[in-house]
Amino acid sequence: MGMLIFRQLFDQESSTYTYLLGDSDTGAAVLIDPVFEQARRDTALLAELGLKLTAVLDTHCHADHVTSAWLLKQRTGADILIAANSGVEGADRYLRQGEHVQFGARYLEVRETPGHTNGCLSYVLDDESMAFTGDALLIRGCGRTDFQQG
Repeated sequence: MGMLIFRQLFDQESSTYTYLLGDSDTGAAVLIDPVFEQARRDTALLAELGLKLTAVLDTHCHADHVTSAWLLKQRTGADILIAANSGVEGADRYLRQGEHVQFGARYLEVRETPGHTNGCLSYVLDDESMAFTGDALLIRGCGRTDFQQG
C-alpha cells in the first residue's frame, strides 16, 4: 500500500474544506467536497503532485455547497460519486453505507450520516486515521439541520 498523499484546502468565500487524497504508488487520487470556484486550483494541485483524479466525492448536495464535480469530470474524466438518497441525477456512482471507494491501493469506507441533509455521507480512511464528515460534523460544532431536508 502506497503512502497517503493528503492536502486540506479551504475556500474562504463558502467556508468549505476540500480534501485531496492520493496513493503515492499509483498516483490515483480522490477529491472530497470540491468547490466550483476552486476547480482551477484543484486541477493545478493534481498536476503539481503528479496525481490522476479518479473520483470526485461530495459529502452532500445542498444550497450551501456548490460542487465542482461536473466541471472536474469534464476536465479530468473522474467519476462523480454521491449518496444514493441525495436526490442528485447524473452521478456515475451512488453510494450506500459500508461501500468502499478505491483510489490505488487505498480506500474510503462510506458511512451514512443524515442530519444536515437526508443524503449526507461521511468517508472513513482505510486505516481509520481520518474521517471526512462534510457539514454533518464541523470543526467546533455540527452542521445546521434547519434547511430543507436537514
